[in-house]
Amino acid sequence: MTDLVVRRLLINLEAPFARHWCGGDAFRSAFFNALSMSFPVGEQFFIDSVRNGLKELPPDQQERFAKEVQGFIGQEATHRRIHALFNAQLEKQGLVNAWEGRALKAQKLLDGEDVRHWLAITAANEHFTAIFAEWLLSHPEWLAGSEPRLQTMWLWHSAEESEHKSTAFDLYQALGGNHQWRLTWMRRITIVFLGDALRQTVLNLKRDGSLWKAKTWTSAAGFLLGKRGLLRFSYGRWREYKRRDFHPSQHESRLSADWLAQNAQQYSVLGSR
Repeated sequence: MTDLVVRRLLINLEAPFARHWCGGDAFRSAFFNALSMSFPVGEQFFIDSVRNGLKELPPDQQERFAKEVQGFIGQEATHRRIHALFNAQLEKQGLVNAWEGRALKAQKLLDGEDVRHWLAITAANEHFTAIFAEWLLSHPEWLAGSEPRLQTMWLWHSAEESEHKSTAFDLYQALGGNHQWRLTWMRRITIVFLGDALRQTVLNLKRDGSLWKAKTWTSAAGFLLGKRGLLRFSYGRWREYKRRDFHPSQHESRLSADWLAQNAQQYSVLGSR
């Protein structure tokens, strides 16, 4: 089991930030903004999935997972709060969050479904966020030129996503979730997640007035497909999820622990003195 620490990030998100906050780059700013717009509703879904999954386990299994689930919920609740503050600034800039509404409608379709479906969806999303976290921690230069508080926010979030990437997966397995449904939900989530990320990014660029500028899409090509690009980094790791013997811990690295150790002044640990 993983000992998950709940941390409070010591940054002020009540103060506004520049429209192109990510190094002055319109595409990168729009893309990161799109991801943030999905987080509050997404994090709540993950919390509900894991909490309800724990309840379905027999008592001895509940005891085994209880502390890790508590830490998972604490971390995700903190992410939800921080990104809600960030998103409030985006709203003041005139951006419109369409992703959240689509996600809420999709979630209603799952009411009454077996909790293993919820956990399979959560595990798939957590695999995406773990890949993204590893990429960003490996290539923090994509945040170069951004305000320090926003660099801290994204790298802190990435570090914690790496920490708890196994929780939903392990609960799914403990409840007897099968390999085929795990893959089915990964395929579905891949289509939905990539489609919604693209739609929201384009909407952000349209609202921003940067959609039809050549430099916007030159930046997009490098960011996504370049040597250090997100999609090039992610594809092989995404495919590994299909293996019958896959487990998120197979992607362990020191990047998360190193960032948290080197930036301890940026957060406080909840419950500590």
